Amino acid sequence: MGRVTERRKVIRIRDGAVSTRPDTLVAEEPLEIRLNGKPLAITMRTPGDDFALAAGFLVSEGVLGSADELQNIVYCAGATVDGSNSYNVVDVRTAPGVVLPDITLERNVYTTSSCGLCGKASLDAVRTTARWTIDDTPPVRLEPELLASLPDRLRAAQRVFDRTGGLHAAALFSPEGELLDVREDVGRHNAVDKLVGRALQSGSLPLSRTLLLVSGRASFELAQKAVMAGIPVLAAVSAPSSLAVDLAAETGLTLVGFLRGPSMNVYAGEHRIALRAPAAQG
Repeated sequence: MGRVTERRKVIRIRDGAVSTRPDTLVAEEPLEIRLNGKPLAITMRTPGDDFALAAGFLVSEGVLGSADELQNIVYCAGATVDGSNSYNVVDVRTAPGVVLPDITLERNVYTTSSCGLCGKASLDAVRTTARWTIDDTPPVRLEPELLASLPDRLRAAQRVFDRTGGLHAAALFSPEGELLDVREDVGRHNAVDKLVGRALQSGSLPLSRTLLLVSGRASFELAQKAVMAGIPVLAAVSAPSSLAVDLAAETGLTLVGFLRGPSMNVYAGEHRIALRAPAAQG
């Protein structure tokens, strides 16, 4: 929609010299997601791939699991006081006969740290709502050298980041290291939702033969989104949270953190990593 970036004036100071220049910033706007006409959630996102974002969000909430459950997604007209379309409100319509889970109009956000749930309650919520178990038979097998090469490949694919320096990214790779898809967003969770939503729209769920790489840390929410999409491997360039590690161990997700050059930490699911020596104890 041409709103991925915006220009703002900035005062630049370099070695004591002061100048004024325009700077390119990543755009951030709210997106309201409605489900069958009823408000469900609002997320701050970078405009673009809004329909995929909404579809992926509903996969992670346990609402959608296949393309035939989705009737359509439309922008809502009259979203502003003057009746113009802001393109910041989408309505997701499910196909006739789709049984919806118990979601309140306040959004039953069991998936985030703001939901007031933690520990076992959050883990149980994901386990009971996931459409699939992680079923990569035979298991995906990854060489550490291949994993080490992926962050640079993700960074090379971040086109908007090159212009703004202010975006997270998420990418899907094949077990052989082929880049399957990459999305950018001001929110790391939105970038993953855009990937998963595009997979739902193309009929590719579950993503049982893929690896998900994220540019930041691996939070519980991102691990949950991987599990809900049937992704067997989640790798992050930064640290995981304790609850993300617990979820990975419980669901069979392989979780790799601090993926930087040849170094990485494997927190769960080490059977998918081709280790050349026994894992150290303790």
